[in-house]
Amino acid sequence: MAELNVAKKNDLEEYRCSANEAISFKLVRTEDDIENVERVFHPEMTHQIFGDSEMIFGYKGLSISIYYTAANLVPYFNISSKTVVDDKQFDVPADDVEKLLLDDLPPGYLTCLDQFRQALAEEATFRPFGELIDSYSVETHGGIRKTFEVYFTKIEEPGFRKYHSRMQTFIKFFIDAASYIDVDDERWDYYLMYEKYVESGNPKYALAGYMTTYNFFAYPERVRPRISQVLVLPPFQKMGLCARLVQTFYNLCYSRGEVLDITVEDPSENFQRVRDFVDCINCGKLESFQADLLKGGFSRDMVQEAQEKLKLSKLQTRRVYEILRLKATNENNKQMFRDFRLDVKKRLNLPYLRNRKTFKKLERTLEPEELSQTLGVMNNDEQRFQYLEAAFQEDLKAYRQVLERLARD
Repeated sequence: MAELNVAKKNDLEEYRCSANEAISFKLVRTEDDIENVERVFHPEMTHQIFGDSEMIFGYKGLSISIYYTAANLVPYFNISSKTVVDDKQFDVPADDVEKLLLDDLPPGYLTCLDQFRQALAEEATFRPFGELIDSYSVETHGGIRKTFEVYFTKIEEPGFRKYHSRMQTFIKFFIDAASYIDVDDERWDYYLMYEKYVESGNPKYALAGYMTTYNFFAYPERVRPRISQVLVLPPFQKMGLCARLVQTFYNLCYSRGEVLDITVEDPSENFQRVRDFVDCINCGKLESFQADLLKGGFSRDMVQEAQEKLKLSKLQTRRVYEILRLKATNENNKQMFRDFRLDVKKRLNLPYLRNRKTFKKLERTLEPEELSQTLGVMNNDEQRFQYLEAAFQEDLKAYRQVLERLARD
């Protein structure tokens, strides 16, 4: 019986497949793109839909096609497979893929490929929503020059609510811990990026990415815009477009007198690197961030100049200072690098110092294990030193990645 169960389990394993590999996206411009495998891109993640394993059960040769027309984002959805598990034989039904995906599929998706082909005809008349606020030309790695335009819009723009409902369906496949925003809240702003190209002498568009920002109130009469979602779609990545989009948003904020500073909602590591890159370029042009002043330590002048001219928060200004100080540090000079390391660790040690008074009070009444659980802090110097070194090395790695890009670009 045990051998039969093992054999049955092995047979069932053949019906497990990766959701990341099974799902294929396309941004379709022409009918030829429908069959063009070079247009395919896959999700970076599917755990928010299929669970931590990111696996789908019940199929062999599973293929899930989610296509969008490149401009209007008219969606097409199809599921096919070579074999479906026999639930009578194995007593386990196949996953209902369409049901699992339903909340994250673009509304009004087509299932007939002929209807999808017909929708391509409407691409020629598409015009972006909102107001054109920026444009730039970018050369790809293949030496092809492409033009991109950025538009600012609000949800009230005619037709945009429906368009946004389609556009936002990408985020759970490409942004970790993503959630759909409340579009009825008028404090949301939307920035859409399109590739503008010419076909048969006529201008056409393809969505390249988008960003949402939220205008928080800052007492008494200021606002604090927060970057919430930023997505550049895979066919347009590795072109520097995310940094361009962030700078476009920054430029608008610079001209808004009511803006206190700019923040970011729980940035991913990738986006934090982009943000650091852009902020380092901008701060590097400021007087208080010149190399000779960086070696003197973090100053009030840096905070004030970065806030007044670039709308940066004190926290982000400090991070940029550390990156630019590392750039100005000769790592082969032991004393220079030691000064840099101690400066960073001094900042990393601040939470411990703030909790020290509370720590001393609780230390008299709690057992060591209870103390750690209560405060979540290091209860001896050795633990603290280990934490500081690990945190320093983590920051150092991230800072070097930013500096590598600065040197490259």
